Amino acid sequence: MLRRTPCPSPARRRLLAGLGALALAPAWPGTLRAEETLDLNWDDLIPALGQGDSYRRLSELGVVQHGEMSSGFEQETAAEVTRAYDGKRVRLPGFVVPLDYDGTGTTAFLLVPFVGACIHVPPPPPNQIVFVTTGTPYELADMFEPVIVTGMFGASAAETQLADVGYSISADRVEPYR
Repeated sequence: MLRRTPCPSPARRRLLAGLGALALAPAWPGTLRAEETLDLNWDDLIPALGQGDSYRRLSELGVVQHGEMSSGFEQETAAEVTRAYDGKRVRLPGFVVPLDYDGTGTTAFLLVPFVGACIHVPPPPPNQIVFVTTGTPYELADMFEPVIVTGMFGASAAETQLADVGYSISADRVEPYR
């Protein structure tokens, strides 16, 4: 024998529709969402036992002149990295040192905390260099233009022709820093 289920009343249908919409709504304000972006600064990438004050001062300057560092200084290779932001979506400002440039833009570059790092002065330690890859080439208006990079972050030791690297970002956005 086939049983017939009665149709819900209009009031019950509205209640069920409201509960369904509530389940699909974004999280309440103040709660953590899966796609939340963390705003990082360069000091966040230095663990408590990591880098000394000399590079911290340089990153705060933003610009390094040729005479501010001795020419006999080499990149520190023993700097520790933090894994606190592995797998997180982050936003980090810095300066671009292009590695792969095809005439219309760069799809692979080093993000560094100050102008001229890796080019005109000895490179910062690996925990102050981020290897960035992006599917969309970023067109530099000026080599000294600051940018802000947003994407998936992780500790990732790598060597490039310019410096050893401690971190990487798979960028979904690279924009001029304002």
